[in-house]
Amino acid sequence: MFHPTVFDNIKIAFENQIYDYDNLDGILVVTDRSDLLNMALMSREFSLSFQLTAGRKVTAEILLTSTTKDLSDEIMEVPNTDPGCNLSLRFYMEVEDIPSECQAIDSILKAIWGPDFQPVQSLSFIYGQESETYNNCIELQFKRQLTEEQMEDIPNLLSHLLQSAEELESFTV
Repeated sequence: MFHPTVFDNIKIAFENQIYDYDNLDGILVVTDRSDLLNMALMSREFSLSFQLTAGRKVTAEILLTSTTKDLSDEIMEVPNTDPGCNLSLRFYMEVEDIPSECQAIDSILKAIWGPDFQPVQSLSFIYGQESETYNNCIELQFKRQLTEEQMEDIPNLLSHLLQSAEELESFTV
């Protein structure tokens, strides 16, 4: 019989809550979902993207990953290990005034998530296309692994994620 891994259990917990926010509460719209198994590395990756129904300028994404070592430690019940997975949050939006808007984004996210989180902002544009805006991918990476012991923190984490999307949405150009 199949026994779900920590990765599977955490993935389902995120999925259930996000789809409840979409289907039952109507506060967001899921825009993309991906559940990948990398057969070459035997690793897992799950992502779920959404936009708030109140505005569609910011896309938020939950990214959950698990390595071969994480999965094998759990399946083989390796002593003195605490199997888990890695969590990253991403926000995609456009910016015009890079110095001031990126600083404001950094301040908004640090105020919500605290000083331990250092948002990484990656800017891009399509060469040859005239545009005054840049695509900004903002990533918050959790430094410690997420285990089943933190499952009860998921609603609070999602509350922070929604607050971040709302504040970035109200800030956008």
